[in-house]
Parts: sequence; structure tokens; C-alpha cells
Amino acid sequence: MEILEKIEILLLYYKKGLLGGEVMPEDENPHLEKDSKENFLYFTLPMALNYQRNSYTLWESANKTYNDLETRFVFNPNEVVKSSFEEIQKALTKYKVALQKNKQTEVWIKLCNTIVKDFDGDIRNLFLKFHHNVSKIRKYMQEEHKKDFPYLSGTKICNYWLYVIMQYTSERYEDKESLTVAPDTHVCKATYQLGLITEEELNSGNVQKIVIERWNEILKGTSYHPIDVHTPLWLWSRNGFINLEKE
Repeated sequence: MEILEKIEILLLYYKKGLLGGEVMPEDENPHLEKDSKENFLYFTLPMALNYQRNSYTLWESANKTYNDLETRFVFNPNEVVKSSFEEIQKALTKYKVALQKNKQTEVWIKLCNTIVKDFDGDIRNLFLKFHHNVSKIRKYMQEEHKKDFPYLSGTKICNYWLYVIMQYTSERYEDKESLTVAPDTHVCKATYQLGLITEEELNSGNVQKIVIERWNEILKGTSYHPIDVHTPLWLWSRNGFINLEKE
């Protein structure tokens, strides 16, 4: 079976709900106004702590933290920069948003400082600054100001964050096609399962870059953008690679 044929089947399975995914991790949220500053911040700050952990439990923790009036302040960068490290740490660990209590508190504070200093406490200003252009936003975050966006600027997290912002807020990009797959463990394994990368590439330290490039290549000239396959790949891997067969 040709690779594009497999991809068509995978996308069809996804649309039919055969891969699961009725509830995604980020569905655990306080259902704020989509275009509000608070909503953009809710889907930004926890994303910087979304590494080497279960995404479902992260967002459950984030939602509990937001819904608790004593801990909600951590989602307001202007409040964070005025609070003590101990206060922020206590709020982030109460419902286990931060698992590494020192390091992840520092990451959260650093990100809040950046949002306050450069974007007046409102992450929406980042999207306005670059006219909703993914390529320019990514260049700013990943190349020009990487240290100002700890973990959020990473190869995997940055693209996935931009995707989540598109899915759960009012943000609309002028170049959606520039969003790549977010090459986490599941996406990398699914890419290998489809035969797009070798076992050697899967186990290499460069696998994330290879996976991004491979999907950009295979979908060039098709009606699909790389980000369109991200969630189907993630679910297919998470649910044990059910056979992709023509109906």
C-alpha cells in the first residue's frame, strides 16, 4: 500500500472516530471566552510544562488550579511577577501542575516575565505583533528569543502550542500550512510505523527534525497540511496502531 493511501485511510479512521480522541487533553479547560486574554493565557502557560508527562493529567491539574480562586492568580502574568517564588510554587504544586517544584516554577515565572515585559501581560500581543504569521512567530520564539520562552520554544512544544491556540481560541493564522507536526514520542512512533522513517532514524537524537522534514516532504503538493495529520498520528500510536485497511 502506498504511503499516501495509508495516510488517507488514517485520516478517514480519525474522522469516523475509530482512533478514539472524543476527549483530548486540552478539552479539560474552564471554557473561557475564546477571544479573551485569559483564554489565551490558559492554553499557553501549562504548555511550557508539558514534557515527559501525561497530557491528560497536566490539563486536569491546570483546570483545577484555574477553578480554585486561591491559585488562579498563576494564570495572570501581572500577578505572578508581583508574587513571591514560594507563593507561586505553592499554587503550582497544589494540584500538581508543576511536578518538578523548583525547576517548573522557575519556567513558569520566566515565561510570565517575558509576557509582561514584552507583551504587556497579554500573549495575544505576540500574534498581533507578527500579523498572525506562524513562520514569523516561530522564528521570533525559536531563534531570536529562545531563552525568553523556556520549553515553549522547543521543536515539539512550539508547534503543538500554536496548534492548540488555533483549536481552542479565536486565533486564525494567515499561513496555517506553516504549522508542522509536533514530533512527540507518539507522532515519531507513528511516523516509523507508516514507514516514513527508519528504525535508526527513530532512535537517533535528531528524530524530531527528521520527522518534521519527512512530513513536509510527503504532503507537499497534496491537499493536506502537516498539522492535519498530527492528532490522527498521536491517537493511532496511543491506541496501539490498529490496522489501516481499505473498506
